[in-house]
Amino acid sequence: MKLPHRRHILHLAAGAAALPALSRLARAQSYPARPVRLIVPIAAGGTQDILARLVGQWLSERRGQPFVIDNRPGGGGNIGTELVVRAPPDGYTLLLVSPANLINEALYDKLNFNFIRDVAPIAGIIRVPHVTVVHPSVPAKTVPEFIAYAKAYPGKVNMASGGTGNATHLTGELFKMMAGVDMVHVPYRGGGPALADLLGRQVQVMFPTLVSSIEYVRAGSLRALAVTTATRSEALPDIPTVSEFVPGYEASTVYGLGAPKNTPTEIVDKLNRAINAAFADPQLKARLADVGGDVLALSPADFGKLIAEETEKWGKAIRAANIKPE
Repeated sequence: MKLPHRRHILHLAAGAAALPALSRLARAQSYPARPVRLIVPIAAGGTQDILARLVGQWLSERRGQPFVIDNRPGGGGNIGTELVVRAPPDGYTLLLVSPANLINEALYDKLNFNFIRDVAPIAGIIRVPHVTVVHPSVPAKTVPEFIAYAKAYPGKVNMASGGTGNATHLTGELFKMMAGVDMVHVPYRGGGPALADLLGRQVQVMFPTLVSSIEYVRAGSLRALAVTTATRSEALPDIPTVSEFVPGYEASTVYGLGAPKNTPTEIVDKLNRAINAAFADPQLKARLADVGGDVLALSPADFGKLIAEETEKWGKAIRAANIKPE
């Protein structure tokens, strides 16, 4: 019997080794071949849900398969997130990444996953600024005046938030830490009730999102002292940033798209290109502007870097204030 030539054996071995890569490439080229689930780890109706539906509709229309929104609330966003972490890494289960994902890593002592390790970043969507707003009865018209006021009355200024550990709370805690002021945190069950009590003069200051408070600012019902992002907002161009007075301060809510770790790079890149292309569409861009944010056209690597930076920043604020989940 004639034995196979060594070169022939090596050729066969090389071909076999290439099969997995070719298979992955073929799957990526045909992706998506069936409906995709986009997990939103909160109840329907909020900013995160609105963004998921906008992005899901865009992807459905251009990728030829439905991107189905699946709301999985509970556990401060951890239940829906873990569902994605445990899903097969095939691109058919995606996560709408929200501020809760970047906060919970430090807020909760024991999670069944590590977000940075277990979720593959796909693309950014938007960054939403917050605003430092006070009731008009507060005798401060600028950030320096407010800092002086808070220092003159330590432990007497009440700071409202939409709940312990959420973005409106931590934006305020970051301000307290970096400005060196002592304010009393008053948590509410949602941003709406917190704003209502700020309007009713039950509390003095809050750090809500721009979109939730801008009409009150324009009407004069609340006074905006500053926006919390690193640059001024086009919606309130005359309002300075906090960082103009508190160097290095930046706080905003970041939203994007993620997938289970080990999702094929080809699929991640394909989704990234599709989402970044959406930002050039005038209609979708206008819808995103209505949500009150600036688009985040990032590569997967850059979005991953942003996730790490935001997670570290919120972790410092949580540890400094010794915040525990309710």
